[in-house]
Amino acid sequence: MTTVSRQWVLKARPTGMVGPEHFELREETLPEPGDGELLVRTLLLSLDPANRAWMAPTPTYKAPVMPGDVMHGFALGEVVRSNAAGFAPGDLVDGMIGWRNHAVVPAADMVRRDRRHRPEHLMGVLGVTGLTAYFGLLDIGQPKSGETVLVSAAAGAVGSIVGQIAKLKGCRVVGTAGGSEKCAWLTREMGFDAAVDYKAGNVRRALREACPDGVDVYFDNAGGEVLNVALFLMNTRGRIVCCGNVSQYNAETIAPGPAAVPGLLVVKRLRMEGFIVLDYEDRRAEAEAVLAGWLADGSLKSAEDIVEGLDQAPAALAGLFAGRNRGKLLIRVA
Repeated sequence: MTTVSRQWVLKARPTGMVGPEHFELREETLPEPGDGELLVRTLLLSLDPANRAWMAPTPTYKAPVMPGDVMHGFALGEVVRSNAAGFAPGDLVDGMIGWRNHAVVPAADMVRRDRRHRPEHLMGVLGVTGLTAYFGLLDIGQPKSGETVLVSAAAGAVGSIVGQIAKLKGCRVVGTAGGSEKCAWLTREMGFDAAVDYKAGNVRRALREACPDGVDVYFDNAGGEVLNVALFLMNTRGRIVCCGNVSQYNAETIAPGPAAVPGLLVVKRLRMEGFIVLDYEDRRAEAEAVLAGWLADGSLKSAEDIVEGLDQAPAALAGLFAGRNRGKLLIRVA
């Protein structure tokens, strides 16, 4: 049986804001899966700020996407044909499937997922997004009841989960987001105690008012101005969790690092630490079980923003950087 894959390839590296003009839609006839391989039909494609970082020529924690390559992307798929032990047609798997509707992939690169959960949950709160929030906040941030936790890009996929977990741990939670509607959504729907619109101006004053007792844990998804301000608000022995730098991914000239580093880190004995969720793969089952329990009892809400159709992927990614989504941004491919 011949399988034709529709796929978005990187046409040219963006030097500023990413847009549809940087991608090209192509078709490819796929081979039969070889030994140890799977033919997978993509169901849901995850769009994340990291997609933009992967387009830069500089390697991150993975090799960059090269012009002419299928755009890298984390996705959930269904096994159509298997030539690998332990996998059968109908199994749900996730991994780096890419921006395409069908793919032949090594079985060793895929993780089989539990069909008892909604596919949207598997890609959001019970997937890499939820694991990032869980391990970043709890292992690196180590929040304690009564502390103040500040979260940037709080209306995004990871940030909205971080804030909810911090509330479950008894913390006062403040988020930053772009626009009054997102800020209202954070306090009304996601349980944040306060939210600051970073687009409204005078972020320093607004955050100082929202965090009158200072900040004990800052979960940084954005970098840029909010990080600069947060450093001066940190309490002694505060923890800064470095998860992302979304404010700089599309910048043509990268802003210099905070002038307060290392001065404030020394004076206030702050700990500033980055992480990659892949470091915690051996504890994945632990986190999934806890997150699933919170989801089941209503302690944790799942927020997804789903766009229909693989054709919409480039425009949807541009929309992510324009701040159009709330929660986890997904493309429903099939």
